[in-house]
Amino acid sequence: MSCESNAAAAAGAPSAPVVVEGSFLTLHYRLEGADGAVLIDTFGAQPATLSLGDGQLAPALERRLLGLPEGAEASFELAAGEAFGPRDPAKVQWVARRLLDELGAAGQTLAVGDVLQFPTPDGQGSYAGTVRALRDDGAVCVDFNHPLAGQAVRLTVRIIGVL
Repeated sequence: MSCESNAAAAAGAPSAPVVVEGSFLTLHYRLEGADGAVLIDTFGAQPATLSLGDGQLAPALERRLLGLPEGAEASFELAAGEAFGPRDPAKVQWVARRLLDELGAAGQTLAVGDVLQFPTPDGQGSYAGTVRALRDDGAVCVDFNHPLAGQAVRLTVRIIGVL
């Protein structure tokens, strides 16, 4: 540490802002599956901006950011189910083709792996489900679990700015 930086520290120079609940953040992050496959990566691209606590990241991911100072780089391992919850078999359901047609999928050819949007009961939003199987009668097996539910993930972050 130089004399100048020592003097600044002694004079009470402000330290880097720290992430707290409600912080507005600019950050780079990478999310990897247990197998190391990169799922999301903003490094080398436009950084993400978010308001902590607004649900833009899963709560378990947000909790890992709390207390990190601006400029920090960190990696976290999240156990299976911790980041996006456990897989819930009750969230895998058969949906009649008639209902899908009423919701706007009339005439649409569906395939396993397709992601469908369903309106929330209040009609103000939507949620996604992934097609898992198709029956001859047109019914579609839809998985409403988060795609990463029940999986271990690794989160790597670089905190660029904290407001």
